[in-house]
Amino acid sequence: MSDDSPSSAPSHPLLEMQGIVKSFPGVRALTGVDLDVRPGEVVALLGENGAGKSTLIKVLGGAHRPDSGSIEIDGTAIEIHSPLDSQRAGVSIIYQEFNLVPAMTARENIFLGQEPARASLIPVATERRRANELFERIGVQLDPSELIRNLTVAQQQVVEIAKALALESRLIVMDEPSAALSPREVEGLFRIIRELKSQGIGIVYVSHRLVEIFEIADRVTVLRDGGLVGTKPIGELTRDSLIEMMVGRKLENEFPKREARPPLDKSTANGLSVRGLTRKPVVRDVSLDVRRGEIVALTGLIGAGRTETARLVFGADRMESGTVSLDGKHLDLRKPRQAIKAGICLLTEDRKQHGLVLNRSVLENFGLPNMSRFARMGIIRQSAERSAFEGYVEQLQIKVSGPDQRAANVSGGNQQKVVLAKWLQRHAEVIIFDEPTRGIDVGAKYEIYTLINRLADQGKAILMISSELPEVLGMADRIIVMHEGRVTGEITDVQSATQEMIMDLAVK
Repeated sequence: MSDDSPSSAPSHPLLEMQGIVKSFPGVRALTGVDLDVRPGEVVALLGENGAGKSTLIKVLGGAHRPDSGSIEIDGTAIEIHSPLDSQRAGVSIIYQEFNLVPAMTARENIFLGQEPARASLIPVATERRRANELFERIGVQLDPSELIRNLTVAQQQVVEIAKALALESRLIVMDEPSAALSPREVEGLFRIIRELKSQGIGIVYVSHRLVEIFEIADRVTVLRDGGLVGTKPIGELTRDSLIEMMVGRKLENEFPKREARPPLDKSTANGLSVRGLTRKPVVRDVSLDVRRGEIVALTGLIGAGRTETARLVFGADRMESGTVSLDGKHLDLRKPRQAIKAGICLLTEDRKQHGLVLNRSVLENFGLPNMSRFARMGIIRQSAERSAFEGYVEQLQIKVSGPDQRAANVSGGNQQKVVLAKWLQRHAEVIIFDEPTRGIDVGAKYEIYTLINRLADQGKAILMISSELPEVLGMADRIIVMHEGRVTGEITDVQSATQEMIMDLAVK
């Protein structure tokens, strides 16, 4: 829990949003939502996907105009009709997808749009000095002349924060700021946030990672179905009570219980077997087994080579050496098409970029890898395709308005289910989940976990790549840990394992 909030709260909030209402055709996204933030305070904004968090942020950022409601900054009523209005009011929004130009330097990005209107030359030396002052203000060292494309995600985030301070922002909204950061980088982010708090800057922190909320937030505002559930000091909440506020019901267990399984026979060649997989420098001599009916977690710090290993198994990248076998049969996997035909599928870490065509319908996304199954004499049998998809909608409890709904308009958890449905239709026997619950709310996570358990119970071999250590410990039958492209350890007694044991292997 955060313990460095200001000792004397000011008489009025820095930000006060009251009764915000916003509707879109056929959807009431916000139904009278309130949000207030005091100077030097972190307010966590939480809720399931579709709760209204993004819409509220976009109202504050000027991307959406509210139908009704009021916004005050420092007790003065303002109207925000555009992002420029929001910026002028002292508000900066740092979205999950950064608003930076990769081919420009950190300095150029920080001061982009702030150049003197009449000056013929940009004052490079002055900007460099100011950039260094901003980095010093938030307690980091970064070369202002470094190109954005050469920076890590954490460093790019620092540039976004420096950009907000250059605009003299007093309120910074951070949307899923830790999603792509390692644990060490998250600690660095929290140190920066605490430094900003000490300078009187208010923070709105949006995240699905509840453990972070209890570490960094002073208060929590929860939305559900477009409405305000409530705002409470973090000290009045437990993890269970916060989950109940978010989902509207008690979750008896964060991870669904599984039937006790008989010990798996290690002597059988029943499932996926990988030996000596190598693609230097990212993957070095990786060997692992995933037996049918088993969930194996592959974990490690960002950059350990987990995703790269999965891509090699899936045929998306060419291996330099090594073998992949399924049920004792050697596979020559040079393309994803060959892996799919063999019964191996991959649910990618970035489902929006690599797993779905967002501007097409959920039905079309389902049908893309399955055209041959629904075609007769070169013509797609649409009724058969639609019938199969509707079967998975019921089986996986996919929440869509209909088969023709655009994939972009479906929540993260249901997008994941659509991707899973298209692979199940291919009769996949090995399912690789890369960060299966990234960006998914706690209620939808439980549904995904239940589906993973069900697939294992059906005899599928499940390889689950995850950075979330509670998820790894809560779901896996075995845990394989990687560091710098190599397997550094395997944990078979998961019941007795701890996060510290995993981290010890992850930093070897």
